[in-house]
Amino acid sequence: MNLRRAGEDRLLHEIIPSLPVGKMVIGAAGDDCAVVHFHGKKRLLLLKTDCVVERIHFETAAEPFWIGWKAMMRPLSDFAAMSGVPQFGLITLIVPKTKSIGWVKKTYRGINSAAKKFEVSIVGGETSNTKGPVAISISVAGFAEKDRWISRNGGRVGDDIFVTGRLGGSRRGKHLRFMPRIEESRWLTKNFRVHAMIDLSDGLGTDLPRLARASRLDFEIDESKLPLNRSAKIENAISDGEDYELLFAISPRDRNRLTKSWRTKFPKLALTRIGTLHQTSNIRDRALPLGYLHFK
Repeated sequence: MNLRRAGEDRLLHEIIPSLPVGKMVIGAAGDDCAVVHFHGKKRLLLLKTDCVVERIHFETAAEPFWIGWKAMMRPLSDFAAMSGVPQFGLITLIVPKTKSIGWVKKTYRGINSAAKKFEVSIVGGETSNTKGPVAISISVAGFAEKDRWISRNGGRVGDDIFVTGRLGGSRRGKHLRFMPRIEESRWLTKNFRVHAMIDLSDGLGTDLPRLARASRLDFEIDESKLPLNRSAKIENAISDGEDYELLFAISPRDRNRLTKSWRTKFPKLALTRIGTLHQTSNIRDRALPLGYLHFK
């Protein structure tokens, strides 16, 4: 079976069980970040690597500043999904020798600007020539407190499903110029007991089933309540991908306090309850249009 037929989730299902994992590892491949013990520390080490590839994640004619911005912000959005604090970054830049130094410098301005937003130090990396498209891979290390890190597998029966911001229309430019919800995530875990969380990088139609499946639950959403970006339709909100908003599950007992406190803390950012998690005897995806799928 080739990758086009299998898809990303099937590929990971084949690879992940064979990966070596030591006793220091709490959460390994399959979540937004890896989570690892520190000896005798109150904090956990979080590790993440992500990449952008020309003509997959950005068009060739895109502004190099925003290419670099996106490359840095993608792994930081995964830190937001786990309520992590990013600290150090490593940059692997793979470019053809025909690219100008000016293009590379503009790309690094975007990387550096994004890193400074969240006080991430760029501490090294690698460069390589290629005969193919541009690719930028960024690895980030940071931490989360033992009582505040969030996985996608902790959802509970009856949990409310909330989403930050607005969805759909990312292809009109938001997929390059987005802001990871790290501040919002850190506030959430400081003030509420969030059961499960994921960032919407591949779209609601792909990432919501992933969260539910990881929690061994099913889900139900009210599509009419999906918060839409301007000119976006419901199918865009479900399938476009690259919204980089937070999707999380929390007890309905906290619903009123959460919505009231959120409006006070983040008055310019929407927070919307879109559905619930519920029990099922057969772990499966709901009949929801899919978001972005790698290799398809």
